[in-house]
Amino acid sequence: MSRALCRDLLAVLCGLQGVATMAIDLGRTHARNPQWTGHARFHVVWQAVSTFALSAIEVLLLLAPGVHASERFYLAAGLAAVPMLGFAIAFGARAVFGGTLSDPNGMRPARVTWNGGQYLVDLNLAAEIAGIAALITIVAAYVHAAA
Repeated sequence: MSRALCRDLLAVLCGLQGVATMAIDLGRTHARNPQWTGHARFHVVWQAVSTFALSAIEVLLLLAPGVHASERFYLAAGLAAVPMLGFAIAFGARAVFGGTLSDPNGMRPARVTWNGGQYLVDLNLAAEIAGIAALITIVAAYVHAAA
């Protein structure tokens, strides 16, 4: 895989991270959910706008012409990891603050049938795992393309 393709794939991942966060968090299950407290809605909008702005910066770093393309790639990859790291910390610490991955009046886990059993899969967790795997794969391919 070429470095240019890795750069473009990372730009797509970064763009999806920002757009998906805005689409989900500003929707009826989050920021416009009347059962959430106003302060919780404020925080989710703050988080969504911050993630979108970070995403836009990452895409600009990746797609802008000029010098230091490799450094800009690694900076964008590091910045893309920040919201994922934040999710992982919140996930690991949710017992401390009484957090849950889903809300009964919001987005519910997906029911998946696999190998004769039914499982509930949290879509946030699935998306974060997929994002982390994609980020690692893209960065590894970029490093390999440099060798």
